[in-house]
Amino acid sequence: MGAEINYGGRVTDDKDVRLITTIITVYINQNTLRLGHKFSASGLYRQPDATTIDQYIEYIQKLPLNPSP
Repeated sequence: MGAEINYGGRVTDDKDVRLITTIITVYINQNTLRLGHKFSASGLYRQPDATTIDQYIEYIQKLPLNPSP
């Protein structure tokens, strides 16, 4: 459903479907609910230990403006 919403139903080939399914499997799962869950090998992108909007904003502002590929 997320892929359909994101791409507006414009996924046209099996490679796109495979890519979207992989991305969703990695980024949308039970592990992402755990504090400190890492979304990148560097650990820079993680589930922050934040409970207020200000804490989330502070975490986001500390992320690099131009991240490495």
